[in-house]
Amino acid sequence: MAPSPIQIFDRALIRRRLSRAAPAGSADFLASYAIADLGERLGVIKRDFTAIADIGTPVPELARQLSARYEVAQIVRLSPIAEAPAAARALAFIGDEEALPLAAEHFDLAVSALALQHVNDLPGALVQIRRALKPDGLFLGCLLGGQSLHELRTALTAAETEIYGGVSPRVAPFADVRDMGGLLQRAGFALPVADSEPLTVRYADMFGLMADLRAMGATNPLDARLRRPSTRGFFLRAAQIYSERFADPDGRLRATFELIFLSGWAPHESQQKPLRPGSAKMRLADALRGAETKPQS
Repeated sequence: MAPSPIQIFDRALIRRRLSRAAPAGSADFLASYAIADLGERLGVIKRDFTAIADIGTPVPELARQLSARYEVAQIVRLSPIAEAPAAARALAFIGDEEALPLAAEHFDLAVSALALQHVNDLPGALVQIRRALKPDGLFLGCLLGGQSLHELRTALTAAETEIYGGVSPRVAPFADVRDMGGLLQRAGFALPVADSEPLTVRYADMFGLMADLRAMGATNPLDARLRRPSTRGFFLRAAQIYSERFADPDGRLRATFELIFLSGWAPHESQQKPLRPGSAKMRLADALRGAETKPQS
């Protein structure tokens, strides 16, 4: 029997916070940005998808846009919280990205925006997504990367060390883009690609950033988080450090979000394969020597 993954995230707490944040909605600019980018990436793929799974995206807008783009597709949305269907052809139900209740080889497209950064077993979740895809089915995903909120992390750590003489887990650990291609490959995806895009948002002060994070249901989700409330003095000192280290010339503060975009295909015999070792028709040294040869005048 395989050991249970380490519980890094309190996933029940994440769902409760998303439920409280859902009525506001307008603060979730990150989801809007990720969904728009995924739409652009889908736009260059000339294929009509007919069975689509939206896995854990915290807002229904992605499923709604997919329903409009692929007019005959059946959309199945795995939502973290209860909600109305995103469209007439969309089936929404509450589920968990760590235990996908999806039939094997049923979907030709699976998407996920800003959900997978909070699973305790990311490799296992990717394996389950790949199993749910038909051969030659596509997975497109977006999750937060390791540079996200590094300014906030620095300010909170410095203030806590100064005031309390130690640190507690306050900002979630995020994935490193350099590892994600390998994780896709380990999960069985063909032609894996991972790239990242930085998004910088500016605020008048640290408290504006924290208010947006609360409105998105994205405050500290760590299982090992400090359970007692922090003092007002701690947050005031953290805000001062943030301003001292990360202010632009006009006084506004930078907050960085790194969005990692993933793509991979369920293996199929029609896909392009890498050449076998030793099958090249020319040695690399000969090719480089030819490139350095100057033409005769």
